[in-house]
Amino acid sequence: MVEWITPLVPLFKAVHIAALLIWCSGLLILPIMLARHEPAIGPDDYIHIRRAAHLTYTLCVTPAAVVAVIAGTWLIFLREVFVPWFYAKMVFVALLVALHAWIGHVLVLTAEKPGTHRPPHPAYGVGGVLCVAVVILGLVLAKPAADWVSMPQWLLVPRGHDFPFEVPS
Repeated sequence: MVEWITPLVPLFKAVHIAALLIWCSGLLILPIMLARHEPAIGPDDYIHIRRAAHLTYTLCVTPAAVVAVIAGTWLIFLREVFVPWFYAKMVFVALLVALHAWIGHVLVLTAEKPGTHRPPHPAYGVGGVLCVAVVILGLVLAKPAADWVSMPQWLLVPRGHDFPFEVPS
């Protein structure tokens, strides 16, 4: 690793972790906020709840997700993390992104169909985000050696070109 890059690793880790905390906590609170969208509440309360959920999603949760992904992508290359547990983590990060999109979809439906659309029970969103976040955290902290995973040889050999980086063995 180039010498000037080494001090950047803790900075990118701090930014990544801070953004993840904001992203995941926002994804945990939004289903609970959306559960307050009931046809029985008055229009004034509905507008306040709708605005708070919309601003939370667009000005807090989504930018935090973007920052977390960008900082995490930089960390991949700065730390040269190309191991099986990391690829498993990426699968669960993709699930977290899918949950993010689903919560946004529910938010849009709630805004477009006030009084007629009932958001799903908050346990679905909260439970999904909690499960995925705990698995990601477990993979990152445990860094399990997945020696039993064998990759096909064609995935390990460059296709007529050298790798742009040294692959750890």
